[in-house]
Amino acid sequence: MFYYVLKYVLLGPLLRLAFRPRIEGLEHVPSSGAAIVAGNHLSFADHFLMPAILKRRITFLAKAEYFTGPGIRGRLTAYFFRSAGQIPVDRSGKEAGQAAIREGLGVLSKDELLGIYPEGTRSHDGRLYKGKVGVAVMALKAQVPVIPCAMIGTFEAQPPGKVIPNIHPVAIRFGKPLDFSRYLGMEDEKAVLRAITDEIMYAILNLSEQEYVDQYAAVAKAEEAAAKKAEKEQRARKFPRMPLS
Repeated sequence: MFYYVLKYVLLGPLLRLAFRPRIEGLEHVPSSGAAIVAGNHLSFADHFLMPAILKRRITFLAKAEYFTGPGIRGRLTAYFFRSAGQIPVDRSGKEAGQAAIREGLGVLSKDELLGIYPEGTRSHDGRLYKGKVGVAVMALKAQVPVIPCAMIGTFEAQPPGKVIPNIHPVAIRFGKPLDFSRYLGMEDEKAVLRAITDEIMYAILNLSEQEYVDQYAAVAKAEEAAAKKAEKEQRARKFPRMPLS
């Protein structure tokens, strides 16, 4: 019930007013039946903009940290995400990935829409990163189409760390459904899963027109953080702070 209050009364109208999103290809999203909507992930606002414009309910797999924050704020955030139809996913380790797949298949078994960000995390620099193969596993096991989706302008509207969004044009593009029925029964073949995932990411890339990086976003973030830390330590060694006399 709270999902529809958010969508039609509280959050949905506010998001439409603030972002004024331009919608393209909405006819590609099926009016009934199970399907996966796979998109790029540029902003915290992505979680709410897409549900606000879709006619059907969509459930996203969201990172578990949104549900485990401390204190009153953490509990309110967890309640908000659960009420909005989000499912917590622990992103650490192989077993966590299997749990996410089980949760996603549970949504699809109810003939619902499942929202997935194949990159696994938000882009920290606005580029599109390599997709993880979980989306391919779910598409094959559930035997459902994958609708590619591109969020455009949300990185500029609300980049990482930005609480109050900027006023910036936003567009949401949906592509034609991708059918992978030719691969049924091959969900244990690593090469097949990689090929399907790359096809999905290529479709997203064509819609978003982002720069593509053939590397996992989490790895790129870690490398960038390590480089910044090394640079800071080198600068500290070169220009040490003198003790106060």
